[in-house]
Amino acid sequence: MRYLHWLKPKKCWLWLLGLPVLYTSFVLGFVWWHCHKSGLEGGKYGPLDAYRHTLASALVAYTTTPRLVSATTKIMEYKNRPIDLMDQHNNAIGAEIGVNAESLFDLDAAVKNQVAHGTIDASSAQQTTWLPPQYWLESLLW
Repeated sequence: MRYLHWLKPKKCWLWLLGLPVLYTSFVLGFVWWHCHKSGLEGGKYGPLDAYRHTLASALVAYTTTPRLVSATTKIMEYKNRPIDLMDQHNNAIGAEIGVNAESLFDLDAAVKNQVAHGTIDASSAQQTTWLPPQYWLESLLW
């Protein structure tokens, strides 16, 4: 039992508290790397923003559960402003992509395809959406 000396109660709690930080870092790193190489414009409120939200939601749904996407969306996109409605819409599409993905490596291509068929103010629940160009702000990060 000597090899379990690191498994002291204090250290267990620290490790458990660190898991969400590690997972969040993984998601942000994965998404930001793909955003960086995507070549999309409209970092905030444009196609890149739609791609970022859809990809992040797909990754979270694939690696955990779509319920986590839904809970996070409710916490972060709770207002009924156009940008929040756009993010809610794209997060739902991303969660669906994540649930149906065969592998982690399929997510980027599926999301890129989804965004390629997206449009400004999409009315379809299956179509990625973003705001008109006059609202776009250049930003790679959230």
